[in-house]
Amino acid sequence: MARRLEPLTLANLGELPLPCRDCVFWELDPVAARQADRNGDTALEKEAWLSQLLLDWGPAGVVLYVDDDPAGFALYGPATYLPRVQAFPTAPVSPDAVVLATGRIQPRYLGLGLGKILVQAVAKDVLKRGFRAVEAFGDSRWNGPGCVWPTEFLRAVGFAVVREHPRNPRLRLDLRSAITWRSEMEAAVERLMGAIRPEPAPSGPVTVRDALRSGPEVP
Repeated sequence: MARRLEPLTLANLGELPLPCRDCVFWELDPVAARQADRNGDTALEKEAWLSQLLLDWGPAGVVLYVDDDPAGFALYGPATYLPRVQAFPTAPVSPDAVVLATGRIQPRYLGLGLGKILVQAVAKDVLKRGFRAVEAFGDSRWNGPGCVWPTEFLRAVGFAVVREHPRNPRLRLDLRSAITWRSEMEAAVERLMGAIRPEPAPSGPVTVRDALRSGPEVP
C-alpha cells in the first residue's frame, strides 16, 4: 500500500471523517462551541478557525492517505489557538510545547500502525518549527472514538505524564530527550512516505523512535 502525508488545508478539510470535519471541540471554548452547535454553524466555525490558523501559524494538521484514500488525520497547534485547552483540569501546557489535540484512524485501517505514523509526522514538523516538545491531554477512561486521545496510546508512543489526573492527565513528548531524535525522526517519516515493510526489532537501549513503533493503535 502506498502511503503519503499531506498538510491539512481548506482543500482537504472535507476529507476528514465525520463528525471530525465539523467538530469544534478544540477550536472553540465550551460556551461558544455549544452556541455554534445550536445555531448549526460548526462547519463554518471550523473553516474560519483553520483559515485563520493557516494564515497566522501555517499548517496545523496532517492527513494520511493510503492509496489516495484518506485513512486518518492528526490536529495540532499552539495552545492559544485551541481554546478548549483551558477547560482541562491539567492545563496549562508548557510554553515550549505544541498541543497534539486530536486525531483518528478510519476503522478499516486500524492495526496497521498508522497512528504512530501520524505522531511521527507531527513531531517532525514541530521540531522544524523550533519547539522542544509536544504535549497532549489523555483520556484514561476512553471507551470509544472521541475528541481526546486514549492515555494508553499516548504512553505507548513515547509520551510521559507530567501532570496526573484520574481522567485527563497531561502528557509530554520531549523531542530533545535523545541526542539522535532529530535525525531518526526525519529518516522515519521519509521512509513512511511510501510503502513500508517491517524492520527487525533493534537491540540495545530503547529510543523514542522504538517507542513510536510499538504499542496500541490509535482509534
